[in-house]
Amino acid sequence: LASPETSVSVSAHNAAIGLAKAPGSSGPWEKFCFGLDASALQERLFVSEENVDGLLGTVLCPSFCSQSAPESQPLIEVLDVTEDRIQIRLK
Repeated sequence: LASPETSVSVSAHNAAIGLAKAPGSSGPWEKFCFGLDASALQERLFVSEENVDGLLGTVLCPSFCSQSAPESQPLIEVLDVTEDRIQIRLK
């Protein structure tokens, strides 16, 4: 993380923390952890096609299905992400 670019905004009903990658870091963030202290962290995934694909793959397809041919695997595409919803296409 690049600490000078980090920001915090707190209101009566919301808190937002802006994070920036340190120089030299590249690629999308896959997940983040949060909590009151290091012993009680919860993990959350960022919305990406890879993370959605992985999540739906475990929900839609039992473990034996992961050994099937790639052409029989569903194609998952993230179409739109807002605060209220995520829209995906499954083929």
